[in-house]
Amino acid sequence: MKIKILIIFFVGIILSSCTGVGSKGLVGTGVSVAFDPRTVGTQIDDSIMQKTISTKIITKDKKYFLIVKTKVLDGRIFITGKVDTPEEKLQITKLAWETKGARSVRNDIKIKEKFNFKQSAKDILITSQLRTALIVNKNIKATNYQIDTYKKKIYLYGIALTPEEKDLVISEAKEILDVEDVIASILLVEDLRIQRE
Repeated sequence: MKIKILIIFFVGIILSSCTGVGSKGLVGTGVSVAFDPRTVGTQIDDSIMQKTISTKIITKDKKYFLIVKTKVLDGRIFITGKVDTPEEKLQITKLAWETKGARSVRNDIKIKEKFNFKQSAKDILITSQLRTALIVNKNIKATNYQIDTYKKKIYLYGIALTPEEKDLVISEAKEILDVEDVIASILLVEDLRIQRE
């Protein structure tokens, strides 16, 4: 029991020390606080939920520390990464749903396959091309979006200020060469529970 408490304590310290004020935002949610339309209270709630989920997942098995990513936006949980078996994916989904305040869970975890350097390099290139396109486009707040690419499929997470911005982000993603699919989990400001005044 004491060992579990110590592990959770140290994981919490490690996770909180990873939070910066740069592109990850003040509370580590991946959205810059200055441009984030959520209230500070909602941002803090989301950050606490994200750290709680991460701690639960790492406590389940330390190997998930580097291979499973979580993101929380307005109580909605998004999970990405790679695991060895479908059972692991289901266990992680269950842990996310059991987190206090969870409104929904979207699990985009993939089952691992043999490492393919060429595919990995292509995914990194797609991600960097889209990130650049979002930064260059003045009609998009690029800091409000997180991008993950796996096997030429782009997973987009973030908050759009308007429906037009959401459509523009998805359009930019679809224009990247070799992209097979775009899975967008983009919330609109008007969909948030509590909005910044």
